[in-house]
Amino acid sequence: MSSLRDADPELRAYFRRHNLLGVYEALLCGVVVMRPEDPLIFLEEKLKEIVEKGLDAVLWYMCVDPSLRTNLKRIAETYLNTLFGLEDEQLMTKELWAKALDFYSRNLMKLYFRGWIKYHLLRKNKRKKTEQKMALAVVHYKFRIVRVIIQKWNILVQIHKEKKTLAARKLQQIFNKISLNAVLKAWHAEACSSLKTKAYFERLVKKGQEGCFDSNEYLTYESVKRKTSRLPEEALLQIFRYVNLVDLARCAQVSQTWMLLTQNSSLWSDINFSSVKHKVQDKIVVNILQKWRPYVLRLNLRGCYSLHWPSFKSISECKNLQDLNLSECQGLNDDSMRLISEGCPSLLYLNLSYTDITNGTLRLLPRSFPNLQYLSLAHCRKFTDKGLQYLGSGKGCHKLIYLDLSGCIQISVDGFRNIANGCSRIQDLLINDMPTLTDRCIQALTEKCQRIMSVVFLDSPHLSDTTFKALAECKLVKVGIEGNNRITDLSFKLISKYCPYIKHIHMADCQKITDVGLKMIAPLKYILVLNLADCIRIGDGGIRPFVEGSSGATLRELNLTNCVCVTDASVTEIAQRCHNLTYLNLRYCENVTDAGIEALGTMSSLISIDISGTSISDMGLRALGCSGNIKELSISECENISDTGIQQFCQDTKCLEYCHVSYCPQLTDETVKALAFHCPKLTTVSIAGCPKMTDLCIEYLAAACCYLHFLDVSGCINLTDKALKYLWKGCKQLQILKMLYCRNITKQAVLKYTAKLEKQEHNDADPPPWVGYDRNGNILTFTKNHKSELE
Repeated sequence: MSSLRDADPELRAYFRRHNLLGVYEALLCGVVVMRPEDPLIFLEEKLKEIVEKGLDAVLWYMCVDPSLRTNLKRIAETYLNTLFGLEDEQLMTKELWAKALDFYSRNLMKLYFRGWIKYHLLRKNKRKKTEQKMALAVVHYKFRIVRVIIQKWNILVQIHKEKKTLAARKLQQIFNKISLNAVLKAWHAEACSSLKTKAYFERLVKKGQEGCFDSNEYLTYESVKRKTSRLPEEALLQIFRYVNLVDLARCAQVSQTWMLLTQNSSLWSDINFSSVKHKVQDKIVVNILQKWRPYVLRLNLRGCYSLHWPSFKSISECKNLQDLNLSECQGLNDDSMRLISEGCPSLLYLNLSYTDITNGTLRLLPRSFPNLQYLSLAHCRKFTDKGLQYLGSGKGCHKLIYLDLSGCIQISVDGFRNIANGCSRIQDLLINDMPTLTDRCIQALTEKCQRIMSVVFLDSPHLSDTTFKALAECKLVKVGIEGNNRITDLSFKLISKYCPYIKHIHMADCQKITDVGLKMIAPLKYILVLNLADCIRIGDGGIRPFVEGSSGATLRELNLTNCVCVTDASVTEIAQRCHNLTYLNLRYCENVTDAGIEALGTMSSLISIDISGTSISDMGLRALGCSGNIKELSISECENISDTGIQQFCQDTKCLEYCHVSYCPQLTDETVKALAFHCPKLTTVSIAGCPKMTDLCIEYLAAACCYLHFLDVSGCINLTDKALKYLWKGCKQLQILKMLYCRNITKQAVLKYTAKLEKQEHNDADPPPWVGYDRNGNILTFTKNHKSELE
């Protein structure tokens, strides 16, 4: 066997091809073992024997004499008989050979397969590295290309910019020439128009017609100067008390006399920074308070959001301060209040609404302000029931008679009980915008607070008649509840029984109040104000008995907004019985017509009336103006009123100050002309939703109404920038201007002419469908389902 392995490879390959390896092994084993004297003869004999038996019968020991063969056992005594069950003397079988071959083949296959896998992975990794290098090469190539492109593009851009700048310079020169010509033409046209308007007003003054301007309304500067110089100093001081800080500073620049008057200490006892809250800074407040701190008694900083520690430090130096309003001061916190509390022991009035104070501030109040009587914590959400417990600790706030907790939804029943324990002398209680308020809260409060005289619970839907049972021990003179569907006529019965001196009843949007409840309070003698707005079940059956009752003759204010069951019969009864009525609201009382309004024209006491959304026409409006005393008029959404009706009304009413004619699309410039010429004292005007109004109406207002403070022209689609220019020139006291849906007024004009206004609203969008007309002023036909967003 070893010789076969050592033989020539070519010879081995030959024997392997012809299946002669076994023959070779058998002959070689025979020669080695038998050692014949003549090997060639021995080999020839054995070859013949092999030919006779065939190649398939060749065994490696067939050429060895049987006597010389070694009797070997094939691992029989070791492991094979255990593994394969071989008996003694048993040789290997073909099946075992097949198994061994299969085992060998599989091992060989595994070896080759592992080698192939390793080779394949090496090739794959090599290919992957090549791809990565190629990707990097592509990125680098693209980057080089982009850099070259950007360099060339940058050069082109620079060239283009230079050309553009040169062209723009030439165009600007041309534009300036054209603009100058246009400005000169516009100025010339404006000058001519102003001359015509001035001449028109001069003719009106000279004619002295009734309803035209009184010549005394138009005074020259010299005449005003002469008249004011004759006034005593006491009178001038009284006038200066109604002037805000900015105007007071301007007055000081008029003359030396006025400058000395503005330095009078009595003018600085009441300082109101809220009127100029958008301009106030710490430096201004500190300078003023340091100069006048011994004289300051009342200080109003409402809405001054830009104040910080220096201002609060200056407040603490005002030792005589009695009234302090810090509402909506964003910089106020517990540390600021601690600073203020150290120097203002005389404080009586304190307003901390809409601030970030916590329990720490409430803990300071009873110690630092023992005489505090009025306290507002409205919409302060960071204190808790425990903070309210401090109001009764130590000396406590036992002198507190006014408390405002509106919007403090975090207060529970325990919090109200703490208030009752510490502040039993409360007389006025405001708890508005508090949906968490329940009957139990009021019951806990009234256990010890028996002196309450005024309660206001607006937007508290969970209160019921039980609240008025709990308030039965309190002698109420004012009640205010709004947006409540649980209050019934029983509450009116309790008010009539336990509150004989009540003067003010506000029960708006209480759907369960009926005419029966109104009859129950008819015997009360002292009612001055009655508000039943949106109580839709109230009608003639309740209004007529009430005005015929004890309070009819003394009633001053009556609000019946949206009481759709009220008719002319009730209005006529009101006109006959309520001789002291000054305010009447019949808004959206659809059944009120000219017949009822004509009866109101005989009321000399009536000053303010709202008949918006009613069926009134020109006839009723003319009759309403006969009294001549009306100062506030609202006739919005009255489709039957025309320019003629308003002209006739204005001829008899010279003292009108407030006028709303919104959403009357039939009105034109003639309406505003009548208002401006006959009512020069107007301070508030709304012509929103009147598409026929043009710049001419604004020119009338600007020329005549110099006291105008508020103007709403939203939806007046024909107004242009020229209207703003008129207002800027003529209405120097204008503070609020609304210009929504004015598509012909540009933003540039708004910024230019309204910069000094306290508030302005503008957009150039098209009018929404609910206004009642399209962008061109064409009337739309649809069902009115809600009020104007602008109102």
